[in-house]
Amino acid sequence: MVLHTTPYTSACLHFLDGLSWSLVFPCYWLLDRLLASCVATSLEKHQRSQDPCSFLTLCVVISAPLYLLLFLASLPFALLGFIIWAPLQAIRQPYLYTYRRPDKHQAEQGQAGPGGVGIGEWRPQGRSFCFCSANVCLLPDSLARFNNLSDTHRRAREVGRRIRNGASRPQIKIYIDSPTNTSISAASFSSLATADTTADCPLHAAGTNGSSDCHVHTSGEASDCPMHSTGTQNGQDCPLHTSGVQISISAPEPDPQDEEAETGNHRPGEHTGGDTGSMTASRESLARYHGNDGGIGISSNNTLSHVPRTSIFKRPGRKRRHGDETFDHEISAFFPANLDFLALQEVFDHGATARLRRQLHRYFPYVLSDVGRYGWKGCCSRFKFLNSGLMLASRYPILDARYECYPNGRGEDALAAKGALFAKVHVGTSHQEQRVVGYLTCTHLHAIEADAAVRCEQLDLLLQWGTEFRQSSSQPPAGEKVLEDLVAFDVILGDLNFDNCSSEDKLEQQHALFTQYKDPCRLGPGEDKPWALGTLLDPSGLYDDEVSSPEGLQKVMENEEGRKEYLVFPPSKSQCPASSQKGRKIPLKGNGRRIDYILYSDEGLQQDWKLEMEEFSFITQLAGVTDHLSVAMRLAVATGEEEP
Repeated sequence: MVLHTTPYTSACLHFLDGLSWSLVFPCYWLLDRLLASCVATSLEKHQRSQDPCSFLTLCVVISAPLYLLLFLASLPFALLGFIIWAPLQAIRQPYLYTYRRPDKHQAEQGQAGPGGVGIGEWRPQGRSFCFCSANVCLLPDSLARFNNLSDTHRRAREVGRRIRNGASRPQIKIYIDSPTNTSISAASFSSLATADTTADCPLHAAGTNGSSDCHVHTSGEASDCPMHSTGTQNGQDCPLHTSGVQISISAPEPDPQDEEAETGNHRPGEHTGGDTGSMTASRESLARYHGNDGGIGISSNNTLSHVPRTSIFKRPGRKRRHGDETFDHEISAFFPANLDFLALQEVFDHGATARLRRQLHRYFPYVLSDVGRYGWKGCCSRFKFLNSGLMLASRYPILDARYECYPNGRGEDALAAKGALFAKVHVGTSHQEQRVVGYLTCTHLHAIEADAAVRCEQLDLLLQWGTEFRQSSSQPPAGEKVLEDLVAFDVILGDLNFDNCSSEDKLEQQHALFTQYKDPCRLGPGEDKPWALGTLLDPSGLYDDEVSSPEGLQKVMENEEGRKEYLVFPPSKSQCPASSQKGRKIPLKGNGRRIDYILYSDEGLQQDWKLEMEEFSFITQLAGVTDHLSVAMRLAVATGEEEP
């Protein structure tokens, strides 16, 4: 159970790797820029059509020949570097484990114990965990452009910033006791506790009347309040004050070391293919902070000022469910508050990996990145130009990890070391000093649509490797006697590259994976629940104004016509799969292709322990920076015991 903290076991090998890559990198970068100049995104095409003689067009005309000339000049050095670099990859570690020690401020606020999140004694009533999976399409820039995306390094920083801001925001949810409306769509948050009266309103200080002293109401004018509909007065009919309303708020303290400007390095008014600031991508920004001493307001860093991390309400309230479902489900413009585990796919570019990891470490103490192999290695007999693209971030300590490469990749997919990353995390300690652990699997399956048999073989391997990892990681070190670990959860996250409504994916839909693991969005083979959404966006519409922001994409996804316009649907006989879907009139099955999954298993848990779904979310916060919707799940682990 030794985690790899460096790519190589010796400093000499690390030096040779750096030297060889310094010779290869100029050629690699020039080739990437040369190909990128030949493949334009729809946004760049639109800009060029508006002004054929624009500076952008002039740069392409001048730079392409220059890139070609420099590329040819750098080839001899790249060849020399490749001769040194390629053999080294056979002994390179399959992943890089990094840990960022929580700062003093976080420790004082109770946000992090010795290992990030407090992992003290396991509570008798159990605990709730939040999981998220996202395909972020961080390919080299020239390859990302085939998905209508560009500027991979900027997108990597933005992806990390949005995830961090979403996960560290206040945790708010508002429920309305109404026969026609069970929740406020503008507040897509998770609930921790509730309140029922205006006296307990977290936005109005005790003793205030109406909106005169409200931090949400500007200058006492309720008409400008985003929580009050037109025509209401001083909070009357406000959904925050309805007698049947339940309100929940909790928030982490702001990060005092968050010195990076949220607007990045972009000039005012510069269009970057999406919403570049998480502030404008947040519904918390609907209110301005007025800075009263000791007051509660919404500050500029998307956190609720002067509110403790735990819920400020003590009175529990009845949970609201949507329809006949046993758990909440929603389309959210944010990543879940207090996110515990994050699995990412398609983090291929090395520079983007470093930038993304740096951002994620400001929220997640433990990260597994740079996962996979390059060159030739073992079962990966074909040369790998790209690694697996997997990344796993955790707020809980990682005890063990393993990477396995799928050996049956075909076509262009065989150029990447796609596989599975397994991790064991420490989430608590029982009264008997037994460790409480959880198992996570992050994977990305074969992408070519016609190769269903390849994906089924990979699913077989996934189940086999998972069983072997759990068995090997549960074995105590030789000569030591330790108590058996208590397993709290076993979760699979990733892009499986098949959906549950396409007739072409019937083989995968009936795989044994779905008998061992539960899919919260699935009714059965070939049938999803009515509220389940496709997660693959139509690349041609990524820069449309309607979907270029998280809030805009959320509104579009809540509308059936919008989903038909901007989601990729299963291919039909009357449509070429490669053509755009925009404006087509043929019948569409389901709510789009859902290829991003979070599955969980209740087998192998401690006796009398049960898993209960609390919430499932489709997340739009990465609008404009990737071509997938993210998915998140909150899972409660109940031990069957009662609080003493």
